[in-house]
Amino acid sequence: MKLGAFSVSLNVKDLKTSRAFYEVLGFTVFAGNIDQNYLIMKNDKTLIGLFQDMFQGNILTFNPGWDENANNLEAFEDIRTIQQKLKHAGIALTTEVDEKSHGPASLMLTDPDGNVILLDQHR
Repeated sequence: MKLGAFSVSLNVKDLKTSRAFYEVLGFTVFAGNIDQNYLIMKNDKTLIGLFQDMFQGNILTFNPGWDENANNLEAFEDIRTIQQKLKHAGIALTTEVDEKSHGPASLMLTDPDGNVILLDQHR
């Protein structure tokens, strides 16, 4: 399965403090809006999403159809195809995509250790 760009979405207590911390580690703001309580930080090909008061816990995020620069990939596995493969493999999904739909969609699952995984397709 090709899951697309990978990032870690972190639930942070104070967005400005977290931004300053990750900037010391060499990350720069890549996307997002501090007024909307989230920033996407980038260091080379590594992406970290900082989210304040948006969800509980941390989330492993994959974006089918995107590379690490949020550029559209010419060829990619649609999230509906990925969902079918996960179901066929017996993986329980927390949320699902309407398989009759097209375009942007997301699904969620949890790994055996309780880590939340989000597949978020933007096109």
